[in-house]
Amino acid sequence: MKNLRVIIAGGGTGGHIFPAVAIGHALQRLMPGTQLLFVGAKGKMEMEKVPKEGFEIIGLDIAGFDRSSILKNISLPIKLLRTRTQARDIIRNFKPGAVVGVGGYASFPVLNAAQGMGIPTLIQEQNSYAGRSNKFLGRKAKAICVAYPGMEAFFRKEKLITTGNPVRKKISEMSKTPAEGKAFFNLDPNKQTILIIGGSLGAKSINESIDAGLEEILKEDVQIIWQCGKPYHEQAIKRAASFRENVKVLDFISEMDYAYAAADIVVSRAGALAIAELCIAAKPVIFVPYPFAAEDHQTSNAMALVNQDAAILIKDHEAKTLLANTLKNLLGDSSLQQKMTKNLKALAINDADERIARKVIELAGLS
Repeated sequence: MKNLRVIIAGGGTGGHIFPAVAIGHALQRLMPGTQLLFVGAKGKMEMEKVPKEGFEIIGLDIAGFDRSSILKNISLPIKLLRTRTQARDIIRNFKPGAVVGVGGYASFPVLNAAQGMGIPTLIQEQNSYAGRSNKFLGRKAKAICVAYPGMEAFFRKEKLITTGNPVRKKISEMSKTPAEGKAFFNLDPNKQTILIIGGSLGAKSINESIDAGLEEILKEDVQIIWQCGKPYHEQAIKRAASFRENVKVLDFISEMDYAYAAADIVVSRAGALAIAELCIAAKPVIFVPYPFAAEDHQTSNAMALVNQDAAILIKDHEAKTLLANTLKNLLGDSSLQQKMTKNLKALAINDADERIARKVIELAGLS
């Protein structure tokens, strides 16, 4: 049997890169000898993260529309044409049996070129609201792997496959105990623990809300793991200086399996990857969606869980006035915590990476 050859295109954020890498690893597990090529955007984080996972990546010279200055977009049509030519050359040289798009700058030109060349494409749509690029690519895609119900509003129903969103293996196989998680962060094993996560750069409104309500929250005899991002790190360290035993401030958390294990309640943005991980971790969660995400998709993502009684949503502009009290109410309501945990578990999908990989293998004609 000939080896499977697959291009995986996209990146820009961890929310695109982690699923891409998870799909790559799953393909190699299911079909040893699979040859993979990742395509990203030069200067974006995938150019550093993907090689660390042992994969080859090529960067495209690509940029998006600059809304801050119309003049900066004068050369955009030429850049897009050049990028499409680059994408066609990469595909012609690598000769993939299938091409996967995970979103981000590089995803569109590579899938668009592959479709023009008659190569089967698969879209991994992470959000509950599809963006314009994926809606356009969806017309010719052979399969669209989704994580939420109702996606027939954006794509033809017969192309949809509910796979969930792929997460890191450490999360999908969650084996750490609460005691191990709390010990990892030097926390009291007997106290309720709140995990604050706002994405790799932190979340300004969440940070400011925790900052403003810190004493009020700590009156509940709890402890906090506060992942604040680099921009807020110095301020958070100063703010928590008087509460070092009960507030652990970190700019970034690599060991999220320990963080989820330690947590009793989570406060988070509502990116697709965070939601997929939180369903598996099954910890009661308060979402504060980032309001400026494309098509406000974080609010749509969060509402999919709120409608299943699996999460609480606070609007970004209301976080400063509502977050501390909402946290206190949830901390004191064990029956609501249990209900949310049960409903989150029902939504969890642990093998999304392999579900998608199996479809890729099928599209390439090697199943």
